[in-house]
Amino acid sequence: MPLSRALDLAEPASDAAPSRAEAPPVAQGASAFFAQPLVPILTAMGVLILVVAAINFARSAGLVAALWGAGGLAVAVWLRTSRDRAYDLCLGGLLAVGIMAGEVLAGNPPGLSVMFTAANMIEIVGAVVLVRRFAPTLNLSTVDGAIRFLMAGAVLAPIPAAAFSAIWLTVTAGADPLTSFQTWWFGHALGLAVFGAFGVSLTRPHLAVLKRPWRALEAALLMALVAAVTVAVFVMIRSPMGFAIIPVMILVAARLRILGTAAALVIVTLTAVGGAMAGVGPFSGPNVDLADRALMAQTMVFLGCLPIFLIAALLEERDALTERARLGRVRAEAASEAKSRLLANVAHEIKSPIGGVIGIGDLWKGGQLGPVTEQQAEMADMMVRTARQVEALAHDLLDVARAEAGAVKVDLRPTDVPGLLEDVRRTVALRPEAANLRFEMDCAGDGLVALADSQRLAQVIGNLASNAVKYGAEGGVVRFATRRIPRGVRIEVIDRGPGLTPEKQAQLFEPFNRLGLERSAIEGHGIGLALAKRLTELQGGVIGVESTPGAGATFWIELPAA
Repeated sequence: MPLSRALDLAEPASDAAPSRAEAPPVAQGASAFFAQPLVPILTAMGVLILVVAAINFARSAGLVAALWGAGGLAVAVWLRTSRDRAYDLCLGGLLAVGIMAGEVLAGNPPGLSVMFTAANMIEIVGAVVLVRRFAPTLNLSTVDGAIRFLMAGAVLAPIPAAAFSAIWLTVTAGADPLTSFQTWWFGHALGLAVFGAFGVSLTRPHLAVLKRPWRALEAALLMALVAAVTVAVFVMIRSPMGFAIIPVMILVAARLRILGTAAALVIVTLTAVGGAMAGVGPFSGPNVDLADRALMAQTMVFLGCLPIFLIAALLEERDALTERARLGRVRAEAASEAKSRLLANVAHEIKSPIGGVIGIGDLWKGGQLGPVTEQQAEMADMMVRTARQVEALAHDLLDVARAEAGAVKVDLRPTDVPGLLEDVRRTVALRPEAANLRFEMDCAGDGLVALADSQRLAQVIGNLASNAVKYGAEGGVVRFATRRIPRGVRIEVIDRGPGLTPEKQAQLFEPFNRLGLERSAIEGHGIGLALAKRLTELQGGVIGVESTPGAGATFWIELPAA
């Protein structure tokens, strides 16, 4: 059967509400089971083979099993193919038949076969119920999902069955209950963890990676490396060299993630436990009985190799978060580009008609359209001022759009910072709103020359000065300062206004954010500081603010020295 078809059969079907014409859920589940019986039948056959192999391999030492893979296979397939309660009943019955047949074929007497079949079914059903309860998504590609699956399906599920079998063997055969419980739990927990995790990881998204030839070749080479190192460490060498497999497992986790790590765990577990039970490798010795050898091999896999599965889950979770962040960045960049185009289009649409309004207002105010009264002249002047504000907004919008689109060109040349500050001071001082303010200059040192675009730098400082005039007018003073810093020049625009809280400082350079002053008497659009930040960065500088509520604000720019 093709692998894609088997995966189609193995994917759980979605639950849909039955219509009146549909059969009852039990009938639906049974019909689905009999319509696609290949996966359940193959699973039951696989369980039978694993039961026979495990019992025959362990019988020589009187052990139940050092590695019980039948439960892991049954749980993985059950979780992947489950549809509803009727399907569960049919599959559970088929698995019970497979386990019972394996017990009988392995030579166990009927009573013992029934007991072991019941214990195995308690374990398998318990694992399915616990995993559905605590890890319902079966997502082993996250650390949380992997831990939930291993804890629920491997650590907790074998406990009732181990207790049941220990009590039965103690009563009927006089076995030591602690040893019986320990042997059952370790072997079955390891089988559920390794084989169950591998089966659940065998999904289409994970297999899709192997469709690329180079990735498939890499996976084959890494699995061959795992097999070679595992055989050398756990079969050929009698010295305790089990730690040598850990770097190889980490390499597999880094390159192949969850599915590759699960496959490597199967190879390591089979080789380590099988070698220990066969009396070869580092766990063998003249004074070590078979039960202790198996226990040492199981402990090594549990503590040394199984945690690497969580590393693989962490790496895969990081990959998913990285991809999500990349897609988010792509969407954000697309949205930003669309916003920039919108701003540019709006600015262009505003500039043309507003120029006509300004021209008509100037003609009206100058009396060139006929005699005007004093009130009409005042209204014409107000119209022109408002239109010029809209025109300035249009220019700022266009600059913001160009800056975000990377279309603003800067011509970096040596720029005399004190002279530029004096020009900005004179320009700002002529504004009507600055009539009651005092402007101070503080240029510490000579040769304060920055590498900047003088026109764009003047625009940035002008925006900062306008901000200081509007929001810091009650302080009465606006101060311009500049001084040297290591490998650069620092420019400051200082006001004595109400200051800013840390929360508002964090939002200050966001476009169209007026920090809650939208309904205040202070005019503004919230783009001046955002534009200043972008223009400063284009000149290779940084911009920021230092402020304390009630103590004014200091806006600073640092630019490289010429």
